[in-house]
Amino acid sequence: MQPFTRLDGLVAPLDRANVDTDAIIPKQFLKSIKRTGFGPNAFDEWRYLDHGEPGMDNSKRPLNPDFVLNQSRYQGASVLLARENFGCGSSREHAPWALEDYGFRAIIAPSFADIFYNNCFKNGLLPIVLPAEVVEQLFRETDAAEGYRLLIDLEAQTVATPDGDVFAFEVDAERKHRLLHGLDDIGITLRFTDQIKAYEARRKQEAPWLFA
Repeated sequence: MQPFTRLDGLVAPLDRANVDTDAIIPKQFLKSIKRTGFGPNAFDEWRYLDHGEPGMDNSKRPLNPDFVLNQSRYQGASVLLARENFGCGSSREHAPWALEDYGFRAIIAPSFADIFYNNCFKNGLLPIVLPAEVVEQLFRETDAAEGYRLLIDLEAQTVATPDGDVFAFEVDAERKHRLLHGLDDIGITLRFTDQIKAYEARRKQEAPWLFA
C-alpha cells in the first residue's frame, strides 16, 4: 500500500449528499477482486451516457459532459470534496479500490458511512471529516478558482488552503500510523514474519502429524 504523508492535490467537488457505494462503483463491476482496474468505471453511471459492463473499451464510450469529473479543469484531481454521508449503502471494498485507482488519495466530507470510512484506511485513502461549514467554504473556493488545490499533512493532521486557512482534523492513531507507513492488514501481519516462521517450526516439532 502506498504511504500517505503529505499531499498537494487538485480538488474535484462532488456536490451530492448520500453518495452510495453503488454509485461509486456499480454492482456489475464487482466480479473482479484484483483491487486494480476499477478507476475507469468509478461513478460509471454518472460519468458515461451509456450503460457500462466489464470488458468494455471505456475510451470509446460517450462521456456525460455535465458530470464534474469529466470537466477539463478537474482532470488529475487527487482530492475529492463531497457532502455528508459519503460512501453509504453496501459494504463493498471495491468502492475505495475504484476511487484510489482513479487517482484520489484523500476525500473530504462532513461525514462518512462507517464501513466505507474503515475500508478507506485499509486501502491507502485518507477520509477527512471537517465541519459542514468548512466543507461549504471549500466548495465555494473550489468553484471560484480553477486549479484549486489543498495541502494535506497527515502527520500534522491539517488541511491548508491557498489563502492560508488551516483546518485540523482528527484521525485514529493506529490508522494514522498505518497510512504514514503504507501498511495494510497484510503488511501489518508481515512485520511478524520471523515470529510466524518460528511458531510454525515449533509446531512441526510438537505435532508433526498436523503437517503429514
